[in-house]
Amino acid sequence: MTEKSSQNKILTGILLAVLATIIWSGNFIIARGVINNIPPVTLAFYRWLLATIILLPFVWNTFNNDVGVLKRKFPYFLLAAVSGVSLFNTFVYIAGHYSDAINMALIGTTSSPIISVILARIFLKEKIPFTRVIGMVICIAGILLLLSRGHLETLLSLSFSKGDWWMLAAAFSFAVYNVSAKKKPGEMSSKNFLFIIFLVGTLVLFPFYLWELNTKGGFGINVSNFSAILYLGLGASVICFLLWNKSIAILGAGRASLFGNLIPVFSTIEAVIILNEKINWVHIASFVLVISGLLIANIQKRK
Repeated sequence: MTEKSSQNKILTGILLAVLATIIWSGNFIIARGVINNIPPVTLAFYRWLLATIILLPFVWNTFNNDVGVLKRKFPYFLLAAVSGVSLFNTFVYIAGHYSDAINMALIGTTSSPIISVILARIFLKEKIPFTRVIGMVICIAGILLLLSRGHLETLLSLSFSKGDWWMLAAAFSFAVYNVSAKKKPGEMSSKNFLFIIFLVGTLVLFPFYLWELNTKGGFGINVSNFSAILYLGLGASVICFLLWNKSIAILGAGRASLFGNLIPVFSTIEAVIILNEKINWVHIASFVLVISGLLIANIQKRK
């Protein structure tokens, strides 16, 4: 592979990761916005059930070809499904009952990349270049600036709430998924891989959904609730996971995970546009730091 084609491939991986984070950034807003309408496990269950149904027609003719791979490597698929589907977003939706959307995005994006890089180093033997460490530190600095709103005393006085701990659990789950996705069987297509983990993850959630339905009841069928589930099931699930898995295949789990730092930045922009919230110098400075950190983290030495 020539240097130019290698650079183009890396650029494609970066663009895919950025697009995924743009769509994913709405996940936290919805998680917070429907807390009084849809219980958390129920929201997660219908999100992944819809995503599974959407993918079904696209894998109908090819799924049988990969049944053998599924049987041979079922523990791997179970790990990917539980970490990336069953646990991650369920924990996010539970956290939405205790923390605001911005705080959720910030905690998830500051901790998950670090965990991903560490796990990728331990289990995938991915190297951690010095530039990636520097870039990661700069990204975290940008997120902490946004979290503190530019005031050191605010940062020093921060304390973890119940929702924050749920978000840390979600961040760890997604880090595990990032690493496991890198080991996707090469003979299996991305669509079939997603269908399997969506289906397995939904089946794992099903008994917990029944328990929640029995204890908390269901939810009202209306345009608002349906639109939220549609956005999560189609956009934040099918489309985003296809984009993200392709990005991981190109960039590696450790590097791709760094782009998760863009989520709170895009969440802030969406809040300004959709919720008419005001933007100030802290948002701009945080955005510049995160972008700079990502650029530095993706610098490669010329051979």
